Amino acid sequence: MGEEPDYRFSLANERTFLAWIRTALALLAGGIAVVQFVPSFGIGWARHLLGISLVAVATMISATSYSRWQRRERAIRLGAPLPASLFPRLLTVGIAVIMVFALAFILIDVATGRA
Repeated sequence: MGEEPDYRFSLANERTFLAWIRTALALLAGGIAVVQFVPSFGIGWARHLLGISLVAVATMISATSYSRWQRRERAIRLGAPLPASLFPRLLTVGIAVIMVFALAFILIDVATGRA
């Protein structure tokens, strides 16, 4: 499978993989915390929607991070260009959507006098 690359590139790729895993763990913890510790919103299912959404994003990151690491490691060893990925863009949009929903739920509570 190609040549042995400069170890710094492989280690940098591994650090990126580990950063994705840490991000997934943080989102998982956040999702659980939202469901367990955040008081209920005026909309009864809102807390669960936010928590499940965070856990789903964490699962997606965790499920795809190894294959991203592997594709980049292969490209490094073959001297090929690193493969492009839409994943960071999709993750950004996903997190932004969850944040917009959280803001909307908070604003609804403020507007109805619950907060």
